Amino acid sequence: MAAKNELSTITSTLGELATRISALVENEGPSLEGDVYTELVAAERTVGTLLRRLQRVARRLA
Repeated sequence: MAAKNELSTITSTLGELATRISALVENEGPSLEGDVYTELVAAERTVGTLLRRLQRVARRLA
């Protein structure tokens, strides 16, 4: 049960982070230098992938 609670907290925090990064990409992306924008989009995708993986693990523990 501790693992399930911990994963819930982590996925919630990561979800908030993913939302903030996505907002940054959408709102500030056009004004950023190309390489900075590219790295930010890559980070957005990485965090999204990590979030989905952790959500799958959490569902398996349910």
